[in-house]
Amino acid sequence: MNHPLIGQIERTGYPREMLEQPEHSGIDALGTEILSGDKIYEFGHETVLEDNLEEFLVEHLGVEIREAQ
Repeated sequence: MNHPLIGQIERTGYPREMLEQPEHSGIDALGTEILSGDKIYEFGHETVLEDNLEEFLVEHLGVEIREAQ
């Protein structure tokens, strides 16, 4: 008896996880892949993934993040 993953690969040539990947929508300003459904922010001609927003603000726009006193 084969493992279900082996059967999937034999039938399609790929494991199911590779067949069910979300659609690629591009690359953000920091080089991260943007997938369909991801939340993005646009700054002029730059697109930034929500997960990269803080890094982009600090590194590219010079924003200073500090804790309130």
